[in-house]
Amino acid sequence: MNTGIEQESRAALHAAISEWHRVRGEIAPEDEERLWRKLRLEWNYNSNHIEGNTLTYDETVLLLIHGQTAGSHPLRDYEEMKAHDVAIELVRKLSSAEQPLTEADIRELNRVLLKEPFWKLAETPDGATTRKRIIPGEYKKHPNHVRTRTGELHRFAEPEETPARMEEWVRRFRDDLARAEDSLPEFLAESHWTFVNIHPFDDGNGRTARLITNYILLRKNLLPIVIESTDRDRYFGALKRSDVGDTKPLAEFMLTQLSRSLDLALRSVRAGTHH
Repeated sequence: MNTGIEQESRAALHAAISEWHRVRGEIAPEDEERLWRKLRLEWNYNSNHIEGNTLTYDETVLLLIHGQTAGSHPLRDYEEMKAHDVAIELVRKLSSAEQPLTEADIRELNRVLLKEPFWKLAETPDGATTRKRIIPGEYKKHPNHVRTRTGELHRFAEPEETPARMEEWVRRFRDDLARAEDSLPEFLAESHWTFVNIHPFDDGNGRTARLITNYILLRKNLLPIVIESTDRDRYFGALKRSDVGDTKPLAEFMLTQLSRSLDLALRSVRAGTHH
């Protein structure tokens, strides 16, 4: 697989991570809280927006900070946003737990995210439209392959192979958590893509994958990344390149996100020390 990232970019990332670890103790509690709130709101808004949630950023702030609803969106969009916020808190808790992420934790994340069973439109293998019942936190019972814009069927893991694939994914993930920070963009890209490619649940796979990516960063005492919905095409394009064995675009994409997050963090430390 082609995963080479320029040495210069890698060195810049390493320097920013080292700087953050050096100064993070200097950040005032209120500045840290403000920074976390900003990242949490952007993470909630963007991760859901990528999947088609219709709330605006301001409506997301109103809902999550003030507990008020605005706009005339489907009820599910409000519920989804609130549930995702609860899932973020769960990721924070899991990242500071003694034992690394387990399969049960991942199923719980999906369960919190989707909240309760619901019906969703789906496509049968022969192209007919059907409805399927989504059970939060349970691995898929039916294939969830998707038809691409070109009309081809993109295949994920079959339901019967999903438990074994997930067991293997978690085992490797836990081993890789100990990898050096130098290869962090590659680890984020590989673990993210392999999870998405299994697509273990009937719904919420993308959001669950992004929650897990940020679990890695929080566990390493870094800040979460926010994949903005405006970057959706680049993000999906990089995932598609990984489908054909080229993970370099996704690793580079993760590097860009990491650099942006670290830049924001370091700027808030500097702003705080100038008060």
